[in-house]
Amino acid sequence: MSRAGLEKQPHQVAEMFDAVAERYDRTNTILSGAQDRRWRRHTVRALELLPGQKVLDVAAGTGVSTRALAVTGAWCVATDFSLGMLSATKDPTLPRVAGDALHLPFADATFDTVTISFGLRNVEDPSAALAEFARVTRPGGRLVVCEFSRPRPAPIRWGYRWYLHAVLPRLARRVSSNPEAYTYLQETIDAWPDQPSLARLITRAGWTDVRWRNMTFGVVALHRAVLGEP
Repeated sequence: MSRAGLEKQPHQVAEMFDAVAERYDRTNTILSGAQDRRWRRHTVRALELLPGQKVLDVAAGTGVSTRALAVTGAWCVATDFSLGMLSATKDPTLPRVAGDALHLPFADATFDTVTISFGLRNVEDPSAALAEFARVTRPGGRLVVCEFSRPRPAPIRWGYRWYLHAVLPRLARRVSSNPEAYTYLQETIDAWPDQPSLARLITRAGWTDVRWRNMTFGVVALHRAVLGEP
């Protein structure tokens, strides 16, 4: 089975996710100890969506996160560059558009909100992606990034690193169709910036009022921002 490297070539990342699409959601729930569902609920709440608002869910995969957003009454569209992931959705009525986070196939100022969950790490140029999110968001619109981060309490940080390096690979060999993809997961988490560093990236991409909230002791962080007036 294929896996991508830290250079994150788009075709390699897309092929890797194509290969794990069928078991992807089940594997995530197992490997996270069902915390993925809790993180998803908090992401929906952080967006504070209103019925009728237009929401873009980037790197949406099979659309599990998009379906959770749509429950609010907002109009939500899933986009991903893995056709295998988009095809594996359990909701064929879900609006889905194939697209790269660096070159979104939407006009300027189309959406009230853009969100990405556990996908920004997989983008070749996160800063350029954050600027592209700003392009398709109306002035005053919101951004929410849900992503793995750096736990603050030292014992949690040590335990988390032990889980990533010792436990997760063994579990992945049992439940994933492509265990090598989860070695890539561990490597991208290790290389990902901490909460303040990501906040600075978001600010430099044109977003304002950037804040974050730690979940599960900082294993995951929710970064929220607003697009200022041009």
